Amino acid sequence: MAPQDDNQTQEKPVLKGAITISQINADEITFLANRFWAPDTANAHEAFNSQIIEDIYRKEICDSRHSLRRIMMLEFSQYLENYLWPNFDGERATRAHLMSIVAMVNEKFREKVEVWKVFEKSSELFAKFFQRVLEACIEDRPVTPAVMREQTALLVFLNHCFNSMEVEICRDQAKRLVSLAMWSCLQPKRREQELTQIPQWRKFWKKLQKRENSEQKEKLSWERHFLQNLMIKFIRILDTIPEAGPVCDETVRYCERFVEFLIDLEALLPTRRFFNTVMDDCHVVVRCSLSSLVRREEGNLFAQVSHFS
Repeated sequence: MAPQDDNQTQEKPVLKGAITISQINADEITFLANRFWAPDTANAHEAFNSQIIEDIYRKEICDSRHSLRRIMMLEFSQYLENYLWPNFDGERATRAHLMSIVAMVNEKFREKVEVWKVFEKSSELFAKFFQRVLEACIEDRPVTPAVMREQTALLVFLNHCFNSMEVEICRDQAKRLVSLAMWSCLQPKRREQELTQIPQWRKFWKKLQKRENSEQKEKLSWERHFLQNLMIKFIRILDTIPEAGPVCDETVRYCERFVEFLIDLEALLPTRRFFNTVMDDCHVVVRCSLSSLVRREEGNLFAQVSHFS
């Protein structure tokens, strides 16, 4: 009998990190999906249970040791499309619900698959979701590893939105944060200096002042100061890193991601035009170059990406 070809007898190796069909079928997430959101069991689904989202966020998404693999499983099960987004309730949705959507969107970008289609049919609800994300980005919370992981995820999501300006729902939300109106957060002398250089912008500025709606003044002011307040928060977090001694890895990662976010805003013409002046007014580049992080071994990457001016 002729010997068998090695190519026929040798099993194909499983790629490192890949999830096999048998693992998917035996996974707890698959059992949950079959009960609550899997498309092929739609006729037998149990009623929506918000505690499921709380438990999945705590057990699967927040666990930094295994979260990537678990989020991959959740994405495969269509968790975002069939459970998270259909049951998202604007202002009343829990923090876990909000952060779960953020995590799933970030995973879709990591896997390079379609992202925004699920949101496009409910643009008003997406606007409420986006507002919740903005509020979470600048809230004042203690600098702990768990908080910094969440803040980094929010920042990554925000960056994806700004880099998706060709998508209408993203453009509608992002453009209001980077328009000429954001110059209202500049010092009057600095604003006057900038407007003097380009007379056409002065005309636009006067029109903005005339169109000011007193009923929406507080909301508009919050939006116009958002990116400034976000940069102020970043500087405050950056200043918590000492020159020597222990440092939180999640804080370092947040700082790296924040500088990448600034680089992307500077690289896009629709966002750079007015944002650049506000960033300069906040002295972000100077504060990065003078920070303790650039002199630490953990700050090698931060030091490289922070030279973007």
